[in-house]
Amino acid sequence: MSRFAKRQKLQAGNAPHQTSMSYLGPRFPMFPCTIIATIATNGLGFSDSKSNYFLIKPSMKKSTAASKSPFTAKLFAFLGELKENNNREWFAENKPRYESDVLLPAMEFVTQMQSKLEKHSRYLLASPKRVGGSIMRVYRDTRFSKDKIPYKTNVGIHFRHSIGSDVHAPGLYLHLEPKACFAAAGIWMPPTEPLTAIRQSIMDTTADWNKVLKNKKFAARFKLDGDSLKTAPRGTDPNHPAIVDLRRKNFAGITPLSEHDILRSDLIDFISDIFQDAKPLMKFLCDSLQLPY
Repeated sequence: MSRFAKRQKLQAGNAPHQTSMSYLGPRFPMFPCTIIATIATNGLGFSDSKSNYFLIKPSMKKSTAASKSPFTAKLFAFLGELKENNNREWFAENKPRYESDVLLPAMEFVTQMQSKLEKHSRYLLASPKRVGGSIMRVYRDTRFSKDKIPYKTNVGIHFRHSIGSDVHAPGLYLHLEPKACFAAAGIWMPPTEPLTAIRQSIMDTTADWNKVLKNKKFAARFKLDGDSLKTAPRGTDPNHPAIVDLRRKNFAGITPLSEHDILRSDLIDFISDIFQDAKPLMKFLCDSLQLPY
């Protein structure tokens, strides 16, 4: 016998007929539910005895409310104004806007990405903390820079490898900036040791590296970007078939995004699919650095 008793066949005629229903005892609230006790040829009805309810059927209708992006156009408006007013006085006056329009939506985005990244790799961190998590600080480090502008005019969200100690480990990245949004995967400006290890892996397993570059989903979505050496790295055969990639200083795939992409209702799934297409590159880099993935 199923959880809910099967309805009896309607008898001929227009008169309503009782269905076969589960007895539920004394009346009590069970919302949200669909309550059906009798069926007529012209529709559904219900009967209510003084003390008993007979069929309580949970509604299986899915919500039609569309999901929303954690971000709104207010984020880009704030960043645009910050670019025109990049000083401490303006930022202090508008900090409540930064909190409500930028920081809190970014934290919500990271939170929603946690379950998606777990399916991608259990070694990627999605930490929605205000400080020290996946969201990069808005404050620029100006200690050793001639440019003393105090604030970044973009939002950087970095999902790094859990074993890596800093952003030089392979990771996934989302960059939000008016007219300059993009998603990225890989490793950016790594120090000498990991950079050398990646180059060595390309030389030792060139066929595997070529599989990454020729992977249909990766190639359709990403383009390797960043600076390169003008000549072959020291000790590297300048005629090596992968010399163009061996000269790279970065191993990061970039895919441009529009502001419309960031505001789309299915943003979480959209970004998750982008990151999924980067998996061949992430796997190669982690293998090169002897990191699990």
